[in-house]
Amino acid sequence: MKKALICGVSGQDGAYLAHLLLTKGYEVYGGSRDAQMSSFQNLTRLDIRSQVSVVSVNINDFRSVLQTLLKIRPDEVYNLAGQSSVGLSFEQPVETLESISVGTLNLLEAIRFSELPIKLYNAGSSESFGDTGQLAADESTPFRPRSPYGVAKAAAFWQVANYREAYQLFASTGILFNHESPLRPERFVTRKIVAAACRIAQGSTEKLTLGNIDIARDWGWAPDYVEAMWLMLQQPQPDDYVIATGHTRKLKDFIRIVFERVNLNWEDHVQIDASFFRPTDLAEGNANPAKAFWQFGWKAKHKMEDVARLMVDAQLNGNFHPKVA
Repeated sequence: MKKALICGVSGQDGAYLAHLLLTKGYEVYGGSRDAQMSSFQNLTRLDIRSQVSVVSVNINDFRSVLQTLLKIRPDEVYNLAGQSSVGLSFEQPVETLESISVGTLNLLEAIRFSELPIKLYNAGSSESFGDTGQLAADESTPFRPRSPYGVAKAAAFWQVANYREAYQLFASTGILFNHESPLRPERFVTRKIVAAACRIAQGSTEKLTLGNIDIARDWGWAPDYVEAMWLMLQQPQPDDYVIATGHTRKLKDFIRIVFERVNLNWEDHVQIDASFFRPTDLAEGNANPAKAFWQFGWKAKHKMEDVARLMVDAQLNGNFHPKVA
């Protein structure tokens, strides 16, 4: 039985990845800064809380990371920890940089020091590319991040590449474009939109206040993306991969589809507030995920339209399980 340690198991991706690995027969350990105090609500929502062994590990503390690796001796480590909000990174740039880049470095150094044959997955981000305009970013596209979050993810990417080259570690980064699900907290704009639309459909008189709704992104379904994470670590050689749907749509389109799902006209319920605009927001994000398909046959099963409808349905019926549209 393979063992996997998921750092950041309480988040959206961590919970869906734990669910996937359990179906594949793994012994799953979930890392959290304070496992005794964490609620692990997302694991509970997926009905897997009792099947995941939770451990306290602070990836910003090298000693904590090393002790955890030596105790569990995992076959695979998934680094999904760290501050995960682009918007929040402008307010907390130091915490964002430290939690992502220092945490990744500690994992790499602890794996090297332990001399255990551990395979590492590192969660990269399309935010590292910055604004590529009409160009569909792939693994060779230069990084020009425009947010503290993007800067931190770019630093972590190069740390992984450096350790892979210098020490022959099996370490791969998935450069993931936006991927959503009902497990997202409401500070993420997609969940904010879905939650508000459902409340309004149920009688609320509120207005949904948003920032720039003309931004365009490649939105995917989180349960699809965690499968790509697992597949990366099953390859004979470590490498980096862009993970996306290959289809870019405007936020305005996402809003329209969400409100249509609850039989409402979005324009009657949405207002724009310029104070919600970010200092350097990306106008558009385009992706070319062809390498993942050629290398290990991964292709997104859901596009943005599917994601919007699945999130609304989950909000209304309380079913958070990964499922096919």
